[in-house]
Amino acid sequence: MTDHLSMHTATRAHPGVRRAWPALPAWVAVGLLAGCSQFQPYERPAMPLPSSWPVAPAALPVASATTNAAAATDPSAVTAPAAWSALVTDPALRTLVEQALQNNRDARIASLQVAQVRAQYQIRDAARWPTINLGLTGSRQTVGENEPIKSTLTGGLQVAGWELDLFGRVESLKEVALAQYLASEETRRSTHLSLAAAVVSGWLNLQASDALLALTRQTLASREEALRLTQLRLRHGAASALDLRLAESLTESARVALAQQQRQRMLDRHALALLVGQPVDQPLPEAATGTPDAPDAAWQALADVPVGVPSTVLLNRPDIRAAEQQLAAAQAQMGAARAAFFPRVSLTASVGSASSELSGLFKGGTWGWALAPQALLPIFDGGANRAGLESAQAGRDLALAQYEKAIQVAFREVNDALASRGTLEAQLTAQQGLVQAEAERLRLSELRLRQGVASQLEVLDAQRSLFAARQALLQVRFALAQNRVALFKATAGI
Repeated sequence: MTDHLSMHTATRAHPGVRRAWPALPAWVAVGLLAGCSQFQPYERPAMPLPSSWPVAPAALPVASATTNAAAATDPSAVTAPAAWSALVTDPALRTLVEQALQNNRDARIASLQVAQVRAQYQIRDAARWPTINLGLTGSRQTVGENEPIKSTLTGGLQVAGWELDLFGRVESLKEVALAQYLASEETRRSTHLSLAAAVVSGWLNLQASDALLALTRQTLASREEALRLTQLRLRHGAASALDLRLAESLTESARVALAQQQRQRMLDRHALALLVGQPVDQPLPEAATGTPDAPDAAWQALADVPVGVPSTVLLNRPDIRAAEQQLAAAQAQMGAARAAFFPRVSLTASVGSASSELSGLFKGGTWGWALAPQALLPIFDGGANRAGLESAQAGRDLALAQYEKAIQVAFREVNDALASRGTLEAQLTAQQGLVQAEAERLRLSELRLRQGVASQLEVLDAQRSLFAARQALLQVRFALAQNRVALFKATAGI
């Protein structure tokens, strides 16, 4: 319906009051009784998930039965604040995360989007109330060829096309805007959570690069020393040219690995700077100073993430809450689409004064008012309302599918993190045993070489195997730390 602005205009010849009260049809009275019947409150659909996670390895902590029972009825009962501070314990790392939340452009975009959607909701909420304007208009016209020019000035308060929400259309649209605003707020929280996790992950990558760089430097130094000894043995006839070439090959391969690790460290630092939103020039934690023991310090910088809580806690993930708000918005949109089939009643009113001269505009006898209700009932629209309802229903079904998909994706992420945690711990134990075995092999090979019962080739091969095993051990230990971050993100800080 097109709202028309109506202003009472009183002239000197007709200074009285005009009234516009059309008789209301019977169906309008029925609408008054119907109220907001088209608006249906949102109800959360059932979760397309099992009530618990698959059986986790025995090494994983399990929540108590009391905690599980509480979460089954109220997910928030066992949910800690979904804040990155629950994960990060190192002060320097906390500083990096805080800088990222302040400077990162994705975080800033998410916050600005929330502000924009909040303003749109306020605009929609304001539609429930009449808009009152103060107007002043003037006109000059002639009636006949020889008639004098007639001037009219009109001024007063106007209410233009205020819709009476008899069938819940305005309320439904307000609920749509409200749900979209809440969805944007949850999206902002999800962005902040993902950003914090990305910063921690980038920090761990930088530490891993430093640890591997330190190991490579140590290996290069030992291989350079082995090359020097092989050259001496060759001059004294205790080594062959093949031993020398193998020692040279291993030394150069260590230099190649060193260059690769130096490049990777620069790339990791640049990636972390992009996340933080500024150059990372502050001193990093002791874990990243370039020692092979860095994984232990990195592990201590992160708090443990409890597991074993029921799957219902996933409903507190901000991305799932955002999807649920979008579902609520889609359902409210259906209410607005249904209301389009019913009459739309609006009210236009004015109170003011009119005069042919500005000096007499607000004198006694020139005042008047007008009240003009209007009701429009759709009869033929070419199927537009029907198509609008079908579109709203399809939008609701789409939002429901997206909501269910978000839950299923979250469930898989938690399952993947739990499965990786158990297998990584087993892999770490095995890799530690491999490093010990390779270190003992190298010790025995060097002993056999000094006793003259082993060749230089055997020692060099043991050195190569130990270096590879120590590299793999560092990677597994940092993978465990990364798994802690992934589990924290997947559970939204439970």
